[in-house]
Amino acid sequence: MMKVSLVQMNSDSDKARNIAEAERLVRQTVAEDAPDLVVLPEYFAFLGEGRDNIHGSGESFPEGEIWQRMSALAAELGITLHAGSVVEKSGNGHFNTTLVFGPDGTELARYRKMHLFDIDAPGGTAYRESDTISRGEEIVTYKVGDVTVGCAICYDIRFPELFRALRDRGADVIVLPAAFTLMTGKDHWEVLARARAIETQTYFLAVGQTGAHAEGRKWCWGHSMVIDPWGHVVAQCSDGVGTVASRLDMARVAQVRADVPVAQHHVL
Repeated sequence: MMKVSLVQMNSDSDKARNIAEAERLVRQTVAEDAPDLVVLPEYFAFLGEGRDNIHGSGESFPEGEIWQRMSALAAELGITLHAGSVVEKSGNGHFNTTLVFGPDGTELARYRKMHLFDIDAPGGTAYRESDTISRGEEIVTYKVGDVTVGCAICYDIRFPELFRALRDRGADVIVLPAAFTLMTGKDHWEVLARARAIETQTYFLAVGQTGAHAEGRKWCWGHSMVIDPWGHVVAQCSDGVGTVASRLDMARVAQVRADVPVAQHHVL
């Protein structure tokens, strides 16, 4: 049995406020729910607009403030902290990067988002993540005790081949921090998340930003969820900023995989 907490935020362009709010919510859920793993959403420390602003929020690791504070927080609370994603500055590039810290504060994993969100959304809003962010290339997993956890971020959810690869690397749980847009989220978020859980037979933790940002020009869908390996939503955040906790029964993963052994039946 493993206990997880999802932290749903409404981050904006005030980096100091966002980091303080993330720390407050993590401390709150640890005090209330005693989780093994806590997950923050995508761009939890800065969700602003403009290439210069986004790049300006970036940090190098492990020197940056975000790395140092999240590492210290994980160690202080004795948890594994899946720190959503932040802007990582590396050489001349900038990446949308997940950092994961163990209960002793060491960095367990670093995943750079592979699939970049370049679309013209329904309603006329355009998103061009590739204008500011470089593409990641590595498939990443880490361990919480005996449990293997796979990493993905937001738009990755639309590319099942990544999740197949995570399952092939032994993932029992997959974590997807996101800032899913309201327009796509209302129709696709739950459907895609449940599909990824069903096809990989993993617990799927989909953790979103919620509400308005960019002074009301953009909205995020929220609806952070824990989905079991059979595709059932077993926990979900209410609207607004907050947390939700759930127990993950690893015997359930084994049972579902025994009942419907899809991993043994792949043809392609």
